[in-house]
Amino acid sequence: MVSKFRVRQCLGLVFLIFTVVFIYSSMSARGSTVLKLGFVTAANKDDPYYIASKKFATLIEKYTHGRYKVNIYPSGELGNERDMIKNLMVGTMDLGVITNAPVGSFVHAFMILDMPFIFPNYKVAHKVLDGKAGKMLLSKLSKINIKGLAFAEGGFREMINNVRPIYKPSDLKGIKFRVMRTPVYIALFRALGANAVPLPWGSAFTAVQQHVVDGLEIPVPVIWANKFYEVTKYLSLTNHTYSPLIIMVSGSLWNKLSEKDKAIFQKAAIEAARYERKKIEGIISELIKKLQEKGMKVNKVPDMKPFMEAVKPVYKEFEPKIGKEVMETVLKYRDEAMK
Repeated sequence: MVSKFRVRQCLGLVFLIFTVVFIYSSMSARGSTVLKLGFVTAANKDDPYYIASKKFATLIEKYTHGRYKVNIYPSGELGNERDMIKNLMVGTMDLGVITNAPVGSFVHAFMILDMPFIFPNYKVAHKVLDGKAGKMLLSKLSKINIKGLAFAEGGFREMINNVRPIYKPSDLKGIKFRVMRTPVYIALFRALGANAVPLPWGSAFTAVQQHVVDGLEIPVPVIWANKFYEVTKYLSLTNHTYSPLIIMVSGSLWNKLSEKDKAIFQKAAIEAARYERKKIEGIISELIKKLQEKGMKVNKVPDMKPFMEAVKPVYKEFEPKIGKEVMETVLKYRDEAMK
C-alpha cells in the first residue's frame, strides 16, 4: 500500500514539473518579438502576395528559432499600399510585401520597373532584379527609412474588362480601366487610348461590379485569387507590364536588428521570393484554364509592336523623373540579360 507521504511526494513532483513548464513557456512567449506583416490581397493559396508573405514569415520564425513571430495581415487590414509604405516609414508596421507601382510614388527610381514592355519574359526580369540593377534600386529605399530585401513576383499584368477583347491598341479606346494611382500607369493607358481611372486596390472589385469602371489590369494569379472572373468577361494576355513585389522591412526595425538577424531576414526574403516565383510559374497556365472554365474569354495578342510603338512617349516623359542614370542602368542590364 502506498503511503500518504509517498503520494504527497508524487503530487509535489508533478506540481513542480507543471510550474517549471509554465514558467518556461511564459518566458519563451515573452522572449518572442511579434512582428506585423501586411499586404493588400486575399490570403489565398494561389495569391502571389500571400505565398511570398507566408513563406517569408515562416522562414523568419524558423531561422530565429521562434525569437521572432510574424503575424500576417492580408486584404489591406493595415491599409492600402500607400498607407502601408507610410506605416513602414514611421515604424508602425514591421514588414510588407508591396507591389512596385506605389513605391515609385515615394522613390521615383522604381518607376523604371513599371515602364511598359520593359521585360520580354520572366527569365530576363529575374536576372535584372536579382543582379546589380535590382540591388541598386532596393538600396534607394533607405531614403524613406525602409530596407528593401528582395523582389518577389506578381507576374506580368494582363487586361480584363467587360467591353471587348484587346488585340490592338485601338481596342482600348473609350474603355474605363481602373489603374493604380501612379503616374506611369495613368500615362500608359492614356497613351493606348483608354480612360485611366486611378483607384486604390480595395475599391477595385466593387468599382467593376458597380460599373464605375469597365475593367482593370492585374496578374493572372491575382485575377483568380480575388475572383475577378465573377465581374469581368474578357481576359487579354497583353503582358504590358511586369509586376515585382518588394519584400520590405521598416527601417526602425532593421536598425534594431543584430547583424546576425539582419542576415537571417535577408536570407529569408531571398528564399521566400525564389520560392514564390517558382510556385507562381507552375500555376499560371493552370489558372488561365480555370478562368476559362469560369466563363472568361481569353485571348493572346498577336503582335506587340503596335503597342510598343504607342507607348514610346511614356519613356521620354518619365526619364527626367526616374533619372537618366537609373533608366540607362536598368536598360543596360536588361539588354545584357537578353543576349
